[in-house]
Amino acid sequence: MEIQLEQAGKRFNRDWIFRKLSYTFQSGNAYAITGANGSGKSTLLQVIAGSTNPSEGAIKFQITNSQLQISSDNIYSHISIAAPYLDVIEEMTATEFLQFHGSFKPLNLSVEEIIGIVQLEKAANKQIRYYSSGMKQRIKLAQAIFSNTPIVLLDEPCTNLDKVGYALYHQLISNYCSNKLVIVCSNDENEIDFCTERLNIMDWK
Repeated sequence: MEIQLEQAGKRFNRDWIFRKLSYTFQSGNAYAITGANGSGKSTLLQVIAGSTNPSEGAIKFQITNSQLQISSDNIYSHISIAAPYLDVIEEMTATEFLQFHGSFKPLNLSVEEIIGIVQLEKAANKQIRYYSSGMKQRIKLAQAIFSNTPIVLLDEPCTNLDKVGYALYHQLISNYCSNKLVIVCSNDENEIDFCTERLNIMDWK
C-alpha cells in the first residue's frame, strides 16, 4: 500500500496547519511525524487517514506495484488507528470490544490470544470503564495493531503506559507490523526510535 501526498495543505479558517507537503509513504516502512506541541501532527495524521480532506493539493491511496487506487471514501477499511482522541466503548468488556471491532475489521489472531499478548487476561471480562488509563491504552493498541489492515496509524501510542507498557509496545511493533505501513505521531524518542523515516511538520509551515 502507498499513500501519496501531492502539494497537500490543511487550514482552519485563515490559519494554515501545513502547506505544499509532497511525500510518499510505503508499506514495510515506519515513519515518524514530529513537531512542536500543537503544530498539527494529529491533523496531518487525520488527513493521511482520509478522515478529513486536505484544503489544497491531493492525497492518493494506491496498491503497491499497481495502478489500482482506493478512494478516500473506502480507505477506512485498509487503515487501523490508535489515538488519544479516539475512545473505546467503556460499557463493554475487553473481550466484547475486540469481538465488536473484529466484526468490522477482521483480526489477525483470536480475541483470547490478543488479550493474552497485551497481558489483560485477568481483566478480560471486566468492563473497560473500570480499567486504569494504561490498561485502556493497551486495548487501543491491540485493536489497531491486530486488525488485518495494511496501514497502522498511531498518535502518541504510549500515552499512559509505564515502562512495562513501553516494552510491550515495541514488542507489538516488532512482531506484528514489519510488513505494514506504520506512521507514528510523537516527539517521544522511545515511541519512534524504530522509525526509519522522519517528517517534521514544521518544515511545511
